[in-house]
Amino acid sequence: MLKDRCPILEFADLGDERGKLVVIEGSQNVPFDIKRVFYIYGSDDTVVRGQHANRESEFVLINVAGESKVRITDGTEEFVAELNRPMTGIYIPRMIWKDMYDFSPDSVLLVLASTHYDGAEYIRDFQEYLREMKAEEKDGGNGFHG
Repeated sequence: MLKDRCPILEFADLGDERGKLVVIEGSQNVPFDIKRVFYIYGSDDTVVRGQHANRESEFVLINVAGESKVRITDGTEEFVAELNRPMTGIYIPRMIWKDMYDFSPDSVLLVLASTHYDGAEYIRDFQEYLREMKAEEKDGGNGFHG
């Protein structure tokens, strides 16, 4: 099931009377070594970001401020995750299509990635993605790392 492959991650709030503190560590509470970090801000509820799948990269998405939604599909199943707490993220493995949207005005979407950027591993056309997923299904999972 897709929701099992893309779980919501809960990070501990280690804050005290001085304020909030959330610690995220690669290969600890994130299921990969973190190679790249970026964040999206200044978007609004009319913008759709993402709109791609990655052949190699895994991601964790966390709204550290505000909120947004992430539509996730493997071409067969689909679900929408609402990211609205800074101690909650969603894990997205390789070869999962993602659309981030419905950003609140104060949204800061933090993205942790398992790889350095390589534009060649992005699939930006949904029909191409579906063809690759169908080929993977026929191959029995031997040509894909996820």
